[in-house]
Amino acid sequence: MNQFTTKIMSALAQQQDLDEIFRQHLEEAVNELLKLELSSFLGYEPYDREGFHTGNSRNGQYARKFKTRYGELALQIPRDRNGDFHQHTVPAYRRNSDSLETTVIQLYRKGITTSEIADLMEKMYGHFYTPQTISNMTQAVSEQVTQFKARPLSTQYVCVYLDATYLPLRRDTVEKEAIHIAIGVKLDGTKEVLAYTVAPTESTGVWSELLTDIRQRGVRDVLLFIADGLVGLQSALEKSFPKAKLQRCLIHVSRTLCNHVRVNDRKPMMGEFKALHQAADKKGAQELLNQFLNHWQGRYSRLMDRLKKTENLLTFLEFPPSIRASIYSTNMIESFNKKLKRYSKRKEQFPNEDSLDRFLVTQMIDYNTKFSVHCHRGFNQCRDTLESMFH
Repeated sequence: MNQFTTKIMSALAQQQDLDEIFRQHLEEAVNELLKLELSSFLGYEPYDREGFHTGNSRNGQYARKFKTRYGELALQIPRDRNGDFHQHTVPAYRRNSDSLETTVIQLYRKGITTSEIADLMEKMYGHFYTPQTISNMTQAVSEQVTQFKARPLSTQYVCVYLDATYLPLRRDTVEKEAIHIAIGVKLDGTKEVLAYTVAPTESTGVWSELLTDIRQRGVRDVLLFIADGLVGLQSALEKSFPKAKLQRCLIHVSRTLCNHVRVNDRKPMMGEFKALHQAADKKGAQELLNQFLNHWQGRYSRLMDRLKKTENLLTFLEFPPSIRASIYSTNMIESFNKKLKRYSKRKEQFPNEDSLDRFLVTQMIDYNTKFSVHCHRGFNQCRDTLESMFH
C-alpha cells in the first residue's frame, strides 16, 4: 500500500476533507514535474558534475499560485541562468485549471451574473474571483451570442414555426417579456432555431423585425409558416415572404373551442373537429368543416361564426401526407419553449438582457447541434415532392 492510499484511508477513517489530500499530492506532483522538466532541458540532474561548464545552470525559482477544483496550489517554477527554459507543465499566463474555467463558463452560459459566479466560486472552491476576472474568463460566451445572431442561414426552408414564450426580465422592475422564436425545417428534414427577438409584448413590428432579420441572413424561400393567431403576423409575412403560405395551429383552435363550450359538449365537439386532421384531401376536409359548423351552429352560433372567419385552417392539406401530422400545429416549437421555461425556473429572473441572451443562445445552440443530423418525421419520404414545390 503506497503513501497516497494510506493517507486517503486515514482521511476517510477520520472524516477529513479528501479534497485537501488530493490538493497536497497534486501540488507535490506538479512541483516535481517542473523540476524534472528543467533537468530534461538542461540535460543533467541537480549537483551533477556533468553540468559543470555547460554554459547554463539552474537559477533558483519563483512562486506562482494556480487554482484547481481541489484548491489553490503553491507552485515553485524553476528558472535557468540563460532564461531559455519555458516550462509546459502549467499553462502560461493562466491561474486556473480548465475544469474550474469550464465550471465558470457553464454557469455564465446559463444566465448567472458575474457577481453571482464570483460568490459561488468562493463558496465552492475557496477562491475569490472579482466580477472582472469572471467577465474576462467568459468573454467567449458573449462572442457566441454575437456569432449566433449574425450567422448566415440556408436559402430554403420547407416550413418555419413561429411562436412566442414569456420569461421574466429585469429592467428596473421585473416583468415577463415575449421571446419571439423561429424554428425552420430544411429540405433534408433537419431543424434549427433561426432567430429570436426579445420585446415587452408581441406586435406587428416585432414579427416584422424577426422576419426581416432571417431574410437578410440568407433565407429566400419558405413554403409554409406555422403559427397560432400571432399579433400582426399576417401583415409581417406579406412584407418579407409574400409567396409563403400560412397554417393556423389547429390545436390552438380546438383549445379555444373547448374553452367556450359546456363541459358535456367538449368531447363530442373535439371528436368531430379532430376529423379535419385525418382528412384525405382539402376538399374532403372542407366538407367535414362545413358539417361541423352546421351541427354546432344552433347551440354556439357566435363561436361558429367566429370559426367561419378564421383563415388558413386547412393549408397543411396542400402538402404531402407524410408531413401533415407535423405541420398542422405548432407542437414542435411549443415543446422547445416548454424546455426554455423549465430551465429558466432555476432563476427567478434574468437581471439584464445580456444574461437572457446567454441563456437563450446556449439552449438554441444545443438544440441546433442535436437536430442537425436528425431528419424530422416524414420529411425523408417526400423530399422530391417538396423540392418540386419550390419551383
